[in-house]
Amino acid sequence: MSYVIYSLEDDKEISRVINLILSKNDNEVISFYDATSFFKAFNALKPNMVLLDLMLPDMNGEEVLKEIRKDPANKDIEIIIISAKNSIINKVDMLDLGADDYISKPFEVLELISRVNAKKRRHSEEIITYRDLKIFPLKYEVYKEDTPIQLTTNEFKILLYLVKNKNRVVSRDELFKAYWGEDYASFESRVIDVHINAIRNKLSLSNKDEYIITVYGEGYRLKNE
Repeated sequence: MSYVIYSLEDDKEISRVINLILSKNDNEVISFYDATSFFKAFNALKPNMVLLDLMLPDMNGEEVLKEIRKDPANKDIEIIIISAKNSIINKVDMLDLGADDYISKPFEVLELISRVNAKKRRHSEEIITYRDLKIFPLKYEVYKEDTPIQLTTNEFKILLYLVKNKNRVVSRDELFKAYWGEDYASFESRVIDVHINAIRNKLSLSNKDEYIITVYGEGYRLKNE
């Protein structure tokens, strides 16, 4: 399946360059010169990414950005601003409004390709979900709904293992062996308990939340979804 990129850029030469350099590696780039035609296409088919100029003939880019981001259904669409407005205030304002990146004109071709590829990797990365949690294994990131949860490396590994084995009880020895190999014998068994308690505290943003259940004498399992 192609990765769909909408380029909204009123300078036809810049638009041509963007289309030329990005129309490969499974990218489908569709160019627009005004916001009216852009939103007509956008409402018919949502892209994976939008490359957005700020100075347009019929609607400024900031308004386009706000219009896209006001709908929660568009939250996973990557938006990269490409603009000659290169002050730090412009960049901060656009990022605060929901842009994912900001490239100043004139831009280097290799930089644009690199930034787009970086965002594509986020799109293609495996995402593991459990209840209201989203886990990104490659980035060691966990989100509870849209709130990032700050776990240590070991806490992340334990949570990931439990989620991957969510339909059964996992013993302490199994957790040790999975991530510390033969060295696990040098650890005290309570180390796992400490990590589990820390994970519970960080995930339970309210007293009603419960994710990890202790099975006494056996180990741990996740609460049924």
